[in-house]
Amino acid sequence: MDREIADLQTKLEDAFAAATALYRERGFQRRIGFGRKPALINVDLANAWTRPGYPFTCEGIDDRIIPATRKLIDACRENGHPVVYTTVCYQNPDPDDPRTDMGLWHYKIPIEIADQKNEDIWAIDSRIAPIDGEQVMIKKRASAFHGTYLAGYLRAAGVDTILVTGVTASACVRATVTDGLAEGFRPIAVREAIGDRIPGATEWNLFDIDAKFGDVEPVDACVAYLNSVNFRND
Repeated sequence: MDREIADLQTKLEDAFAAATALYRERGFQRRIGFGRKPALINVDLANAWTRPGYPFTCEGIDDRIIPATRKLIDACRENGHPVVYTTVCYQNPDPDDPRTDMGLWHYKIPIEIADQKNEDIWAIDSRIAPIDGEQVMIKKRASAFHGTYLAGYLRAAGVDTILVTGVTASACVRATVTDGLAEGFRPIAVREAIGDRIPGATEWNLFDIDAKFGDVEPVDACVAYLNSVNFRND
């Protein structure tokens, strides 16, 4: 399996190299850049995604995503930048009840496990637990913006840049980045702090996001940026 993943990685790198040349020739992969007032958006880093044994469990959580996210959270807290967490749960997770708040998503994925009554499933991972003053938003769909007060909260705080972490690269992270751009924010996807369940999914989606919807930046560059601006004093 490790050899197969390594082979896939090599093929992806070759494909990205060719695609990069094509994109740049056609004017893609421009830079949106960091703005003046950032916020950190941690997408679905809750137990059902970060702990083993769930249908939504993702790869790279312990050794890469949690440590990278921890660095970003620490920098945000030190400099007064807003930190937002999203998670998913449903008041009525009965797929046979037309009044369910799951909509039609249960036809595609097993979201019925995210029963609001079972808080341990949808609680934010304790390793990056929110503190007082940090927002935890419950969403019902993929994007952190869809049906939530996120955009209004960020605008009221004067935020112009969102650093996005979390899972999955192919769904909720990607949807949050694309909606963030549509809402007028500068989306920055933090490379080491984003993951998925399927080999290749993270690499492909980060490449495509960087080409069309936001900048993909390494965690160290993002931490340096967070430390270079102080939200409270701007």
